[in-house]
Amino acid sequence: MSRSDRTAPVRALLGIVFATALALAGGAAAAELATAKAERVGMSTERLERISGLTRRYVNEGKLAGAVTLVARHGKIVYFDAVGKLDLESGAPMTRDALFRIYSMSKPITAVAAMMLYEEGRFQLSDPISKFLPELEDLEVLLPDGSREKARPITMQQLLTHTAGFSYGFDPNDPVDKLYQESDIFRSRDLDAFVGTLAGLPLKFQPGERWHYSVAVDVTGAVVERISGQPFDEFLAQRIFEPLRMTDTFFEVPDAEDARFGGNHRYDQEAEALEVLPIPEYPLYKNTTLFSGGGGLVSTAADYARFCEMLRAGGVLDGRRILSPKTVELMTMNHLPALVSASGSGEQPTVAGVGTGGMGFGLGFSVITDVPASGIVGSIGSYAWGGAAGTIFWIDPVEDLYVIGMIQLMGSPWPLRQELMALSYQALTELN
Repeated sequence: MSRSDRTAPVRALLGIVFATALALAGGAAAAELATAKAERVGMSTERLERISGLTRRYVNEGKLAGAVTLVARHGKIVYFDAVGKLDLESGAPMTRDALFRIYSMSKPITAVAAMMLYEEGRFQLSDPISKFLPELEDLEVLLPDGSREKARPITMQQLLTHTAGFSYGFDPNDPVDKLYQESDIFRSRDLDAFVGTLAGLPLKFQPGERWHYSVAVDVTGAVVERISGQPFDEFLAQRIFEPLRMTDTFFEVPDAEDARFGGNHRYDQEAEALEVLPIPEYPLYKNTTLFSGGGGLVSTAADYARFCEMLRAGGVLDGRRILSPKTVELMTMNHLPALVSASGSGEQPTVAGVGTGGMGFGLGFSVITDVPASGIVGSIGSYAWGGAAGTIFWIDPVEDLYVIGMIQLMGSPWPLRQELMALSYQALTELN
């Protein structure tokens, strides 16, 4: 999700060597992960440099402020580069330790938190969520004729797969989404208030009827709070971030780190210009009290690489086990055939908005089930997700590869994610 093209002629050879040395040096957190020359793990250094060429071109054309991209294979970082600017307003250069709004890339982290409790026997996937959130026991479904009917109990498995019937409020023409917008649910004081507001909103459909992207992961965060007895931010810090040494992932940006946290951007297609977005009221990333497991985290490429490496390695990193490899396997299976009724319809899961089909959904991730149908290069079983400001990651168990792309561009009109996938896979010289 990060690419541009400005490859200076004289830099051709030197640039390749220097970029590799830079990549292997890494930032503080990234240096703790193993690094290798691309050729040692069946990839091409020269071909990986095409990613920098692409991101530079986007930056030079004024379509992107900056990008950080990281590629790893067989558990070794082989490419790690920063291009462009952190913020168009300040003009500060992009750095590999830049902090990014990862928005929905928070979701897989929340799913891991929940499944840690699953491994402790604290819930079953068949449990109704009302067992932990009694406020949600008497939900209703809004029918097409405007009437309502009692909703069936939502299970934890449905919650973790976006088949629960919740929504996000994105569609101004949808009656349920209008109610979400009117409720101002994301201005809730905390997760308890969030759940309280949600209890007064109808579902879009009966649980299990179809897949629909929603606030379900924020609800999952509330479940983690109730089961663990800890505030959600503390649970993540103590159980995931500290063991994985993810020192740059948080809901609230420390004042001392503000210089690494750039602005968010959008591209005005009428003006054909990139602009810095005004600071929103939510999320502010300061004095945070609503810990949104669905979209509230800030992180770096290096920190997120530690999370990806833990998953790639079957739930363990540096001897600290977060999950069993069998649980990771369960999370990255396609759960939709078992959950969605044969007559169900609804939007097709994608790789964070990429792909036209051939996708399923696991417990927190999209999963490729049919490569040709997806319309993008990849492998069956690859799992992924991305964020609203253009960030993306995917882990390919077949090729033992993971890629992280970080930008800050809302509603990107550019095919950055697809291009990053193509340029990452074209750098393979040996298949696993």
